[in-house]
Amino acid sequence: MSFFLNAFALVVGEEGGYSTNPADPGGETKWGISKRAYPDLDIAALTLEQAQGIYQRDYWEPLGCDAMPWSTALLVFDCGVNMGLSVARLLHASYPDAVQFQAERALRYASMVNFPSFGRGWMRRLFTLFKAAQITPGSA
Repeated sequence: MSFFLNAFALVVGEEGGYSTNPADPGGETKWGISKRAYPDLDIAALTLEQAQGIYQRDYWEPLGCDAMPWSTALLVFDCGVNMGLSVARLLHASYPDAVQFQAERALRYASMVNFPSFGRGWMRRLFTLFKAAQITPGSA
């Protein structure tokens, strides 16, 4: 069973809508899709359905999330979206335990130069998604 739609709803909710925050290294973004990563994409006109396709094709599938249990898939997927595929793969291989995985993400965030601007949101995101990862969709 694929949990992609459940994970997408949670992660895109954390990413939020359209933004042109000059402090954001991604530049112009919408639902976490950045102009820097997708220079040919009209970010302002991006639909939620298009974002969903990008998330599945460029993050969920390359990370192999369908082969993971819900709790792991959600956290690895979120890490891939927010920190990059290589970081998600490295942390998952090094810290397969969910608590350790999220702790390592927190340490990485804390070492970033833009932590003063975005750190509070990143920490909330880690805790929110960790909590969501504890309840497998359809099991409650």
